[in-house]
Amino acid sequence: MVDTCEAFLLSNPAFLLLNQTVFVDEVKKVHLKAGDGGNGCVSFRREKYEPMGGPDGGDGGKGGDIVLVCDENISDLTDFRFVPHASAKNGAQGMGRNKHGASGADKHVKMPPGTAVYDNETGNLVVELLQHDQKVVLLKGGLGGLGNTTFKSSVNQAPRKSTPGKPGDEGDYRLILKTIADAGLVGFPNAGKSSLINILSKAHPKTAAYPFTTLFPTVGVVEYPELYDRLTLADIPGLIKGASENKGLGHRFLRHIERCRVLLFILDMAGTDDRDPLGDYAQLQTELSLYDPSLLEKPQMIIANKMDEPLAVENLHRLRAEHRLQICPISCLSDEGIPALKQALLEMVKAAPSPDA
Repeated sequence: MVDTCEAFLLSNPAFLLLNQTVFVDEVKKVHLKAGDGGNGCVSFRREKYEPMGGPDGGDGGKGGDIVLVCDENISDLTDFRFVPHASAKNGAQGMGRNKHGASGADKHVKMPPGTAVYDNETGNLVVELLQHDQKVVLLKGGLGGLGNTTFKSSVNQAPRKSTPGKPGDEGDYRLILKTIADAGLVGFPNAGKSSLINILSKAHPKTAAYPFTTLFPTVGVVEYPELYDRLTLADIPGLIKGASENKGLGHRFLRHIERCRVLLFILDMAGTDDRDPLGDYAQLQTELSLYDPSLLEKPQMIIANKMDEPLAVENLHRLRAEHRLQICPISCLSDEGIPALKQALLEMVKAAPSPDA
């Protein structure tokens, strides 16, 4: 069954594209432009009984900046898919009577936590938005032009010179979202990731009895009310063999693991569809290593799921004999082992280094 689904995904890119409309984690081109500065003004005082009024042209206003704002209330980059541009207001032109033009309003562009912004021209990373309410001035607005009052001097009492406003900065950028969570659930399709996150948190990703039910990451909050604590748990959609080579939705899945503090490998201990849980674990390790070897340096735990099945106990013995990692046997069907897993998960996250360490 899994092989059939893999073949379907690889041979039907239109199916994948259709599902990207649900969760957008990459936008290849967004055009952003700061506001232009307003022009300076050429003006002279014209008042009764003031025959030599002199110059009184004001300066133009500064253009607005493009300010990136990290907002935890936004979950993905859907807005930029449909409106891939944004611009700040231009500064107002200077006026007579030495009135300076108003500065243009800044444009606050909201993005979800975990967004990486790349310059399309150079390919370089410009900024990463990681903390809620983090603000970064990406593009500066143009300075306003000078009015003719500025050019008045002892040798030039009536200057007719002004300067135009400076253009604001602009550029094309690529946005890539990488999910931020305390723990990431990694496993092959139909191993039980979505069922587990349903049990542990208030997130409710769609679940079904076939692989590739989940096609985009889901982040849930695991509450510990008795300890006045909580943590975030990301359901990373099922990987397949060759994900590190970008097969299926490989890189779209794998990049969401990068910012998780700990990795939870969930295995189907029942050996559904003739799978071997030990082989699955080895393959998952291989795919992560090929994508980014540093991922394997993160703290790891193995979650042995489907322990209510007949072959699960035998496979668990084999797994414990082969690996010395912490192993938590559970059953999403009967809730066996869930309280112990929840406690072990909190302890592991507390002991793990912070993402910035």
